[in-house]
Amino acid sequence: MAEPTQVVVSSEAGLAQEIVSGNHRWHADEPAPFGTDAGPSPYELLLASLGACTSMTLRLYAQRKGMDLQRIIVRLQHYRIHAEDCRDCETKAGFLDRIDREIQLSGNIDEAQKRRLLEIAERCPVHRTLKSEINIRTSLIT
Repeated sequence: MAEPTQVVVSSEAGLAQEIVSGNHRWHADEPAPFGTDAGPSPYELLLASLGACTSMTLRLYAQRKGMDLQRIIVRLQHYRIHAEDCRDCETKAGFLDRIDREIQLSGNIDEAQKRRLLEIAERCPVHRTLKSEINIRTSLIT
């Protein structure tokens, strides 16, 4: 089993949060009027994680295969939608979350390579985590 990833989140004033992971420190918050916009919102952080993992996965694959992939841009949007509006979803009642991910690739790569990279994007670890069953165990520390 791999060593677990650890992140510590501490509340600050209002809804602002300090996030620490290893040597990295940053902030999360909600935009006004609920927060002070001191950092990205939790959903923006989630999208950033998926986008970063997608881009890293594509870069590693392209390097391993000797592709001349110059730049990767991943644009993401999160929505809450009516389940009945989603033809491809298992959930048919209530609401569900949808993430739209657009990937822009530049470099000397042909259409077959672009199609393959699109397939590889589906295999990034964060994508797989979000699509799998997630078991979140919560405990109170005193």
